[in-house]
Amino acid sequence: MRFADLLDHTLSLFYPKVCAACGTGLLRHETTVCLSCRHLLPKTGYETYGDNPLARIFWGRVDFEAVAAIFFFSKHGKIQHLIHELKYKRNQDAGLFLGEQMGLELKKATLFQQIDYLIPVPLHPKRQYQRGYNQSEVIARGMRQTMAVPISTEVLYRNIATSTQTKKSRQARWDNVKDIFALKNPEKLAGKHVLLLDDVITTGSTLEACGQVLKQIPEIKVSIAAAACAIS
Repeated sequence: MRFADLLDHTLSLFYPKVCAACGTGLLRHETTVCLSCRHLLPKTGYETYGDNPLARIFWGRVDFEAVAAIFFFSKHGKIQHLIHELKYKRNQDAGLFLGEQMGLELKKATLFQQIDYLIPVPLHPKRQYQRGYNQSEVIARGMRQTMAVPISTEVLYRNIATSTQTKKSRQARWDNVKDIFALKNPEKLAGKHVLLLDDVITTGSTLEACGQVLKQIPEIKVSIAAAACAIS
């Protein structure tokens, strides 16, 4: 047995690798998510058509080019487990996996061709310092591996820290985020088609606030993609 294999085997005895979606032990050829869960992840198919239920929630709010989430989010479901691992257990591999899967689906979709930049929804610097990373940026890094599109984090930023959106009503969510984003050096995105990224879409308030700010840039086109949505 090679030393590397022996070391991997020894470490697995003390720190067993488990599936981020279901918690079962991973086989040697499996990474992050087991093969069984990969086949069972609940895909929406929303990226394949513009008039989808998720896109409709933004009608009359922001003029987005295309809107999609790749998976359905359900309480105690596999996608919730993956996102919980990413946001609260520092498991960035879970976010990279979600991003890779998003990229694989979006690069096949007609609506999401000719994207110039991926733009993760920014966290406030204080929140990012506490967590150690921006979960949407981790997802973007996973997408970059499969879509080969650069990431932009230097134009859109969050200038006000807010309380969590969890358990807030739609109006309360909007009031919480409507004035918290701003731009610096916006000319970098003038005339570009950007893909705004988030982990989960519920009411869409955060993405709406980001979109309204980005649409101030001349001739910009803005599309949206999220790992999951709670809208069917």
